[in-house]
Amino acid sequence: MKKWKELHINRKRIGVMMAGILLLGLVFVLPPTAEKVGAFAAANLERKLPIYCVQTDEPKVSVSFDAAWGADDTDELLRILKENDVKATFFLCGYWVEKYPEEVKKIAEAGHDLGNHSATHPHMSQLSSEQITEELRKCHENVKELTGIEMDLFRPPFGEYDNEVIETATANGYYTIQWDIDSLDWKEQGTQAEINQVLNHKHLGNGSIILFHNDAKYTPQVLDTILKGIKEKGYTIVPISELIHRGEYEMDHEGRQIPK
Repeated sequence: MKKWKELHINRKRIGVMMAGILLLGLVFVLPPTAEKVGAFAAANLERKLPIYCVQTDEPKVSVSFDAAWGADDTDELLRILKENDVKATFFLCGYWVEKYPEEVKKIAEAGHDLGNHSATHPHMSQLSSEQITEELRKCHENVKELTGIEMDLFRPPFGEYDNEVIETATANGYYTIQWDIDSLDWKEQGTQAEINQVLNHKHLGNGSIILFHNDAKYTPQVLDTILKGIKEKGYTIVPISELIHRGEYEMDHEGRQIPK
């Protein structure tokens, strides 16, 4: 009796499996309807990307720093940037702004871009549009109160985003900015590794955006070498506010901003 029951159950399982296989066959064999094709195409066309890099004929790139943790290296980074006559872009977290207001003023007074890196460094794609707006608003107001600057560049924490993050940022007057060259300074692999990562990166080219962090272990030691190396390759270094296109533009599949 036990064996019979087991055989009966197995036959049922086989039947279910065969039905499933037949159904899958119908899905893939039968021609898709126009509605299905249209819906699939629309879903793909609607995927939004932040600005990873910029299409330009000019040999110019941007250097950026995310400021979310310590501030011990601020003076050294500003000194090196000044000595190399480079204006960079600093993406600031709201709590960092509150903790280090004098550092924020120094960065602004040195003429560097200030960008929004959220108020609390959350995973933005897990938030509602209202919560995303609040993250942007708090940081924006903190920086404006300290410096008078109205920021319009936004970098999502962890580099995480979805359509709602980008759309909400746009609705709040922000360009969402990523990078196409990660210095990997946060991995603390050593000075030579960081230099090679940037200067020999396969994506380094016109319109590149380079990512650093303001409190990375080796960045103060290698920044001068990297900035000089970028210039020796023939590139001018400009802040992101001067790199991106402000008029009508479109994005390609790699996140390259292309003017229309």
